[in-house]
Amino acid sequence: TRTGDPALPTGRSRRVRGRPLLYTSYAQDMALLDTRAKRVSAGALVLLALALSAVLSDPALEVLAVAYVLAIGAIGLNIVTGYAGQVSLGHAFFVAIGAYTAAALSGPPGGDTIGYGISEIWIWLPAAGLVAAAAGVLVAPLATRLRGLYLAIVTLGLVFLGEHVFKEWQELTGGVGVGREAAVPAFLGVRLDQDGALGTREQQLYLLMLVLLVVFAVAARNLARSRVGRAFAAIRDRDIAAAVIGVPLTRYKVLAFGVSSFYAGCAGGLLFTVSGYVEPGSFSLLLSVQFIAMVLIGGVATVSGAIAGALFISLLQPLTRTLPALVPVISGDTTQTPNVFQVETVLYGLLIVLFLIFEPRGLFGLWIRVRNYWKAWPFSY
Repeated sequence: TRTGDPALPTGRSRRVRGRPLLYTSYAQDMALLDTRAKRVSAGALVLLALALSAVLSDPALEVLAVAYVLAIGAIGLNIVTGYAGQVSLGHAFFVAIGAYTAAALSGPPGGDTIGYGISEIWIWLPAAGLVAAAAGVLVAPLATRLRGLYLAIVTLGLVFLGEHVFKEWQELTGGVGVGREAAVPAFLGVRLDQDGALGTREQQLYLLMLVLLVVFAVAARNLARSRVGRAFAAIRDRDIAAAVIGVPLTRYKVLAFGVSSFYAGCAGGLLFTVSGYVEPGSFSLLLSVQFIAMVLIGGVATVSGAIAGALFISLLQPLTRTLPALVPVISGDTTQTPNVFQVETVLYGLLIVLFLIFEPRGLFGLWIRVRNYWKAWPFSY
């Protein structure tokens, strides 16, 4: 069926039966899930994730809940690095801002640390994202003057600057080795970090993080296929050419940093609600390296790749933490060398190098290869 077929109503079009990729309108081509297979698979994945809350044990659900939060942060980094092409090594800095903003708003007033007693998640979660976004907007003007390695070094300096500030600002963070309670997730007066109507504490937190991940992922996907997303892609591919065709570089680079920082702040506010404790040493360079590994291993400029990379890295950690029991040379004590945390850092770097050499598109690229193979089977092309 062609768009000019007289059998079609005026101004309308439909997809030909048996030709799922033959589009006759821009709305079909720009649909979020443009084929039946994508709609079915996306629905099946969501149903599977919901079913896991009733099947897996509480410790496993806790690991997955943290993985979902890290996926939100990885999506944010992918927006500024993957879609907009602005290299950022300071993601841990914005995660820390969000974590302490949420903890301060939710913390009890009158204690040793700053607290305002606002435990409602629909208040402190957007606030954590907005404060982090404000910090990102302040840093963003540097992105209009710097590119590549120079921008990466500047954002790297934010991690060390923030690490020093958070260690010294004891009224906010509680100090090194002491820390403070993380934000309390409550909705309409109901504590979500305690056993309730939806199940155990871990089950409720798991469902909360899953719902928020779906919301943030859909929002990022819609942003990527909008006019803003196309401007990001133009800046990433060639910023000089983007400026020539009328894309305002300053506006969109600032917007990219702001949106990315908002995602990082929300992830920081949620990250430590699972453990209930936040400490200044958690926001080191290693956390930024972890987010970079999630993006590069999962797939640059893809929302699903960022989620896959976050799940891969998060599920890899429980395996590496068992190394001291299997390999006596590796210690679980950070004061000894080699220890398990050093092994993790080396492993992240090795995985980044291997994926960049053999599969630059990451896990998303591997999935594309497998899908194309079975679509073309038994032919080789």
